[in-house]
Amino acid sequence: MPKRVDHEERRTQIAEALIRVAGRRGLHAVGMRDVAAEAGVSLRLVQYYFQTKEKLLFYGLQHLTDRFTARVGARLAGPAPGPRATIEALLLASLPTDEESRTFHLLYSSYSILSVTDEALAAQPFIDNPDAAENAVTGLITQAQESGLADPDVDPRTEAISLLAMAATMGTSILVGQRGPDSAVAVLRHHLDRIFRTGTPSPARDAPPS
Repeated sequence: MPKRVDHEERRTQIAEALIRVAGRRGLHAVGMRDVAAEAGVSLRLVQYYFQTKEKLLFYGLQHLTDRFTARVGARLAGPAPGPRATIEALLLASLPTDEESRTFHLLYSSYSILSVTDEALAAQPFIDNPDAAENAVTGLITQAQESGLADPDVDPRTEAISLLAMAATMGTSILVGQRGPDSAVAVLRHHLDRIFRTGTPSPARDAPPS
């Protein structure tokens, strides 16, 4: 009886090959033939699953995002983390401090550029929910304010935008050798210290007296 093919597993195998070869050569230089060779499968098989390079790139982006989500989850394993710990895990996971996170930052940056300059990619949304991280961080800061764990005077949305932009820029500065990971982490934690309070939570400013 012939072995049953797991199509999702095959797509994942090809996406992993895309990430590996693009991490070495750059996303712009990768073709479907390169991915097939890296995955150890035929070009025809890659074309069967993805038809075009653009479809392969979009699937690869989703796979890359899923890997990043799993990376953040691994940092948060254990007792339920508070808002600051969750935000810090998200920010630090995006910094290129090891081979996997370096590849993530490099390829995610490449995807964002290609989504602007490549007509086929530009015709489709870059990611399904581009504001997901911003909304999540905004919600966590708001939650911390309501619990007396964050400065009630900061604007959660503005701080979320600033933190995510800062992490992205710090990641690029690490990639190009402008600064080391320890320096980038210190800067991010400095700004988290400005937003979040330490010690015993203080009552929210608008909370009714007990």
